[in-house]
Amino acid sequence: MNYDLPAEHQALRETVRDLAENVIGPVAEELDRTSTFPLAIVGQLGAMGLMGVPFPAELGGGGADILSYAIAVEELARIDSSVAITVAAHTSLGTSPIVLFGSAEQKERYLPELCSGRRLAAFGLTEPGSGSDAAAIRTRAAEQPDGAWVIDGEKMFITNAGTAISGLVTITALTAEGETSNLIVENGTAGYEPGPPLHKMGWHASDTRPLAFQSCRVPAGNLLGPRGNGFRQFLEILDGGRISVAAIGLGLAQGAFEQALAYAQQRNAFGRPIAKLQAIQFKLADMETEIAAARHLLYHAAWLKDRGRPFAHAASLAKLYTAELSHRVVNEAVQIHGGYGYMDEFPISRFYRDQKILEIGEGTNEVQRLVIARGLGV
Repeated sequence: MNYDLPAEHQALRETVRDLAENVIGPVAEELDRTSTFPLAIVGQLGAMGLMGVPFPAELGGGGADILSYAIAVEELARIDSSVAITVAAHTSLGTSPIVLFGSAEQKERYLPELCSGRRLAAFGLTEPGSGSDAAAIRTRAAEQPDGAWVIDGEKMFITNAGTAISGLVTITALTAEGETSNLIVENGTAGYEPGPPLHKMGWHASDTRPLAFQSCRVPAGNLLGPRGNGFRQFLEILDGGRISVAAIGLGLAQGAFEQALAYAQQRNAFGRPIAKLQAIQFKLADMETEIAAARHLLYHAAWLKDRGRPFAHAASLAKLYTAELSHRVVNEAVQIHGGYGYMDEFPISRFYRDQKILEIGEGTNEVQRLVIARGLGV
């Protein structure tokens, strides 16, 4: 066993870290305060090849592996989760369905723009009345005599659907009683309307909206994969997406830990830095230990996926653990900051607000436990 990262992975980490610290970090607080989508940053990420890291080069992607992608998302989340989820939702959820299930024509049409970051892709599964119970969707797509589809329904909490560069959303819809299929809907299609941005506790600089479909007509060629395979396809996408959300949890925890450590070393109380107090030392030691464990879980899940081996169980382990770990770490990091941690002038306040969604999105903690238990055969 060799735990040393290959040179290309380490180089990628350093490149993304430099960008995150020097380009994203200085504007993260302002983007969060004003709820401004980081359009210029996304453009820079695209120019660097970071909007299609794990996709084959012949499809316009970066030709790298899933571990590289996880490291990139981790480093972005270490500084700002809004940028990290923009990349993760676009890559794992929006673009992956076309890479995995798209026809040659669909790949040729959409992937160059998506992998380059010139256009963003969104993923439409959740609805106002169905979250964890994904099988309860009500959006319908009726096949027309000419093979086109007419879509009616709503989606909720959708990332990347309403920005200036949003290109499409892949949605799941009922195409017959008990039959679910996936369809590609391009932005600007008549009858498709992204709603106003939602006001969130955290991830202020990411784009999150409801979507409405009213007599929205798309051509037959927009059916994604075989008819009736929609639910299975989206479950496969969610398995892979859990690796990227776990990477956000790990990166957020690492960033929160580093902020707490730096603050403890410079904050004096009782005549010395509070890092010299055993109560603070124990908190920092626990953070470091759990972050190390989380990194092994995440990288193992990515390693399995890169080798074409079953990875869904490992991805759920990583997603559950990093979600709960990030909660513990950021909570203790705020505690170490004391009253200053409650002030928005300190980044740890933003990290605290950004963390909670990691225990809800991409499968709640409770759903992850159900998935893990089923993997045990119980």
